[in-house]
Amino acid sequence: MKVSLVTVCFNSVNTIKSTMESVAAQDYSDLEYIVIDGNSKDGTQDIIRSFNGVVSRWISEPDNGLYDAMNKGIQMATGDIVGIINSDDFYHRTDAISQVVNAFQIFGSQCIYADIRFVRPDNLKRTVRYYSSKKFELSSFKVGVIPAHPTFFTYRRNFEKFGYYKIDYKIAADFELLVRFLYKHKLSYYYLPIDLLKMRTGGLSTKSWKSNVIINQEDLRACKENGLKTNYFWLYSRYFRKLLELIPGLF
Repeated sequence: MKVSLVTVCFNSVNTIKSTMESVAAQDYSDLEYIVIDGNSKDGTQDIIRSFNGVVSRWISEPDNGLYDAMNKGIQMATGDIVGIINSDDFYHRTDAISQVVNAFQIFGSQCIYADIRFVRPDNLKRTVRYYSSKKFELSSFKVGVIPAHPTFFTYRRNFEKFGYYKIDYKIAADFELLVRFLYKHKLSYYYLPIDLLKMRTGGLSTKSWKSNVIINQEDLRACKENGLKTNYFWLYSRYFRKLLELIPGLF
């Protein structure tokens, strides 16, 4: 079973090397690695070239944002299964992809997801937040909670059949896609009970209070577009859960 991993990046010279090293270290052999660069000017392209033996295909050109770049990568993929690994994330275990493939083969689900660790950019060994996908169920969408998107894998054919990331979303196209795939189209899913990767803090969705406002607006829109009833009261309740995730050993 062939797996395609997609990394999108733009001026990621400070982080992308660890991302690519973690892909290179995977013990799963039938792996395709695609990198979509948004025409970086900071040396990112030099790092990509240095991993010539790891990267299967890559392009560097302007795009219409993060989700447009993700779509480009998925559309270039030839694997049976597709996963996204962002340029500031990295697998901290060499069997990450093997574990995902085994889960697909054993449980026969259309989608697999797992847990992630948030780490400090200046100390990648220090976990500051643990995001567990264990308690996710379809009703979780109503309160803005989704499985950890960076751990989400599904068959490439599902993108071809049910559509790609909607590029008119600024921040929450990942939320919308998961609602569409899991709730609207009822794709089967399985929770893999491991922490699959590490993510540096400070991503697009955590930069400011304005980002949080946009997220909730887009989450509400995503639910409505896919036939799921929710409201702002339910969506904003997610932040209490985030506080609980900071308590060690709770999840």
